[in-house]
Amino acid sequence: MDHNVLTRPVLDFHCHTLISDGELGPAELGRRAFVNGYKVLGLADHVDHSTLEHTLTSALIAVRALTHFGVSILAGVELTHVPPDQIEDLVVWSRELGAQFVVVHGESPVEPVAPGTNLAAIEAGADILAHPGFLTREEAALAKKRGVFLELTARGGHSLTNGYVAKLALEEGVNLLVNSDCHDIGDILTPEKQRLVALGAGLSQEQYVAMMERAGSWAEYKLKDGLE
Repeated sequence: MDHNVLTRPVLDFHCHTLISDGELGPAELGRRAFVNGYKVLGLADHVDHSTLEHTLTSALIAVRALTHFGVSILAGVELTHVPPDQIEDLVVWSRELGAQFVVVHGESPVEPVAPGTNLAAIEAGADILAHPGFLTREEAALAKKRGVFLELTARGGHSLTNGYVAKLALEEGVNLLVNSDCHDIGDILTPEKQRLVALGAGLSQEQYVAMMERAGSWAEYKLKDGLE
């Protein structure tokens, strides 16, 4: 096996801090992520209409302050349990407020997410649809058209449909990401754990490498876009 595959740095765009329901502050999360082999860390705390502005403001402050850890940090949000007919407005507002990426909490099989959330997120052009559960083939095809990444998650429960999501995404040519959905220290990925989540979902080594290269290019674009 190619050693470079095993040591490929972690790209993780779905991490929570104590700003919402995570265990760690952004500084500690950033330091621990660096030690674990991260190259890119995406802060994506849970938000709805009532919490979006102050949560994203905190994330943006963290990104500007934490430039010395050796890991690139992106400020995003995860729209969580938002009514489907409000998702598009919140995606637009998030970007107007400076979010570098927007995640939508998809229709996980282990949470009572409102039906129609997956489709609304894709139609709104969210960057990442997290743990989308049993999304339809039509939704997957639209995700490809809209450039939405589908998430393979390392988080227990949500991960039950990883194999289904991976198979459908590969058949429809949709971009995939492996994210941690990190809430505590034990959730922080390593390069090997990220690889195993992908392989466990049914990806080959070659498909895993291609997935990571696409994710890396997307991250570079987001980082180059930068913060004004």
